[in-house]
Amino acid sequence: MRAKAGQAMAGSTPEQVMARLELLAHILDTAILLPGNRRIGLDAIVGLIPVIGDAITTAISSYIVWEARRLGAPRWLIARMAANVAIDGVVGAVPLVGDLFDAAFKANRRNVQLLRRHLERSGALKPSVIDVAATRLD
Repeated sequence: MRAKAGQAMAGSTPEQVMARLELLAHILDTAILLPGNRRIGLDAIVGLIPVIGDAITTAISSYIVWEARRLGAPRWLIARMAANVAIDGVVGAVPLVGDLFDAAFKANRRNVQLLRRHLERSGALKPSVIDVAATRLD
């Protein structure tokens, strides 16, 4: 897995790729804070443009899936990520309801989390959270 990921990245480490993808997902899904502590991203805003807006955001979201493939993610994970992008694109194309769905679904954040979890479990990426159990000493 590591050799495959290293060859595919041509100079970029999985950590660098994940940092880029997490930034992109943040911009697309949660970059803008609305009153009431609700977050939306450019995906919801650009999606307001009829037809072309959802096509643009779906193409950008597909880049995350493409990078996952370059990192050596298995086919089942690629399929799941592609399904998230497809759901976001198809439902997002529906006027008004789709725009509300775009603001709530956050497919890009989901896909980056799926990819991070896979890379951490496979050993290609260091865990971002240390999983420990606390013991009380009395």
